[in-house]
Amino acid sequence: MASRARVRAPELIGRGGWLNTGGNDLTLADLRGRIVILDFWTFCCVNCLHVLDELRELEEKHRDTVVIVGVHSPKFVHEAEHQAVVDAVERYEVHHPVLDDPELATWKQYAVRAWPTLVVIDPEGYVVAQHAGEGHAHALETLVARLEADHAAKGTLRRGNGPYVPPDPVPTELRFPGKALRLPGGTFLVSDTTRHQLVELAADGESVVRRIGAGERGLHDGPSERARFSEPQGLAPLPDGTVAVADTVNHALRRFDPATGEVTTLAGTGRQWWQGSRTEGPAREVDLSSPWDLAWFAGRLWIAMAGVHQLWTYDPEAGTVRAAAGTTNEGLVDGPAEQAWFAQPSGLAAAGDRLWVADSETSAVRYVERDPQGAADGFVVRTAVGTGLFDFGHRDGAADQALLQHPLGVTALPDGSVAISDTYNHALRRYDPATGEVSTLATDLREPSGAVLADGDIVVVESARHRLTRLRLPEEAVRVESVAHRTQRAATDIAPGTLRLDVVFQAPDGQKLDTRYGPSTRLLISSTPPELLAGGDGAGTDLSRELVLTAGVTEGVLHVSAMAASCDDDPSNEYPACHMHQQDWGVPVRVTEGGATRLPLVLAGMDG
Repeated sequence: MASRARVRAPELIGRGGWLNTGGNDLTLADLRGRIVILDFWTFCCVNCLHVLDELRELEEKHRDTVVIVGVHSPKFVHEAEHQAVVDAVERYEVHHPVLDDPELATWKQYAVRAWPTLVVIDPEGYVVAQHAGEGHAHALETLVARLEADHAAKGTLRRGNGPYVPPDPVPTELRFPGKALRLPGGTFLVSDTTRHQLVELAADGESVVRRIGAGERGLHDGPSERARFSEPQGLAPLPDGTVAVADTVNHALRRFDPATGEVTTLAGTGRQWWQGSRTEGPAREVDLSSPWDLAWFAGRLWIAMAGVHQLWTYDPEAGTVRAAAGTTNEGLVDGPAEQAWFAQPSGLAAAGDRLWVADSETSAVRYVERDPQGAADGFVVRTAVGTGLFDFGHRDGAADQALLQHPLGVTALPDGSVAISDTYNHALRRYDPATGEVSTLATDLREPSGAVLADGDIVVVESARHRLTRLRLPEEAVRVESVAHRTQRAATDIAPGTLRLDVVFQAPDGQKLDTRYGPSTRLLISSTPPELLAGGDGAGTDLSRELVLTAGVTEGVLHVSAMAASCDDDPSNEYPACHMHQQDWGVPVRVTEGGATRLPLVLAGMDG
């Protein structure tokens, strides 16, 4: 890293208090002598979940010198509920202290602008690096090794046990189940996500028939008792009678045979997909990224690829996968499938000529159908409910003004309507394409994440109550007081006229930008509304750009997507290892006299 003026790390404050510390509050003074990595995250964000997994190896390897502190910084109203944070910490097996900061106090102190963001504090209490987005594990490993050596020599490094205290385990048959599928015999197959298993329940939805998987993280095929999963989610029947499984954190598709109990791998390598990787080919040779749900539609298995904001397909006859919809940019844009934008698609349901999609981060319900004006095999994406990344709530009525809050599931109903597992509203909603109306079927559910039909009833996966709940489909909707929300993030004041946007990227220690084959950086900028920008939008390779603001447009959101590839700087190595760094920002802005004329966004390094 280039030398910078030393910045003392601000104190860690959060009204929700501390988790995973045995009831003790922590201060930076308590952590002096240790290398501290602050992980600013929120549990709705799949990129944040990727970073949690990236940090596990570092956390274990440097347990006596490094303390990772999660700073939970909510986007949605539900994420500001303390119990929801407690649940998320257990659900995602967060094994380090977490500060619950519902008012974004520490987020503001550190001038964070994106989820996820990592801030490194040295043993003397100074900020030495900041990284936004994913792909920084190698850079952190190099930096931690250097800080260990430097501060051991100075005598300022303190080794020992960290402040993490695990919570007491809670016995339940299921633990944060994700999705459910009704098997032909009337039993239910459930993804028991936090326990890394599948569980078959009897027709009553409660009694355990059998467990599939050893119950420990891993990517192992074989019989039920030896197979391993890692946070499995979506389930879908295949034409041959087996069940496809979205093995989310393994970035893989698995197959479970209910007749034999055998688990095999259909697709994925176990590695996470990165920009520049293949987007089609033999299924076992192409990387995937957090597949969340599955559905059979148009002769293919469709995959909600939450990790890259796309839909992919798997062809079991050819044994291939390919990207089918979405650009990897995060947002809500309709149109031809290859041009559409999604934001963490997390639920799928096929019904006739439509594939319904729960697009969680835009709090939207979308659908895919054949493109009547396109090629014979072309598809188009449309939005039924939802407006974008920053508007959410609980409002019934006409679809163009109805609001959801981070839905994770959709279920096709017999009358042609769609049930929506409106996860952060703790509700089951309904969208009727015939009338264009959204209504509420049930409330007082706890983080419903999926639902399945059973003998005229609907069985809901209540993830945070660790159970399946059977409901009668009501003839009349429930009356719910309407609420609407915007994200808690404060808008950035910018001056009218021209705004300089700088994405700060400094190659980590021992690495450099590799320009042997052309530019190794990419920058894509757009806005909501599009009229906010009169110039400067679009794609390019320079990480700095002059944006021209349209006179008279006073607020909006800047959408910024940046990528940089750095390679090991070793002249003797003809084939140096390269590392991808990428992040998407959605920056709410307010145009006002006296506002900023420069907007820095740190991808890696420190803003000078």
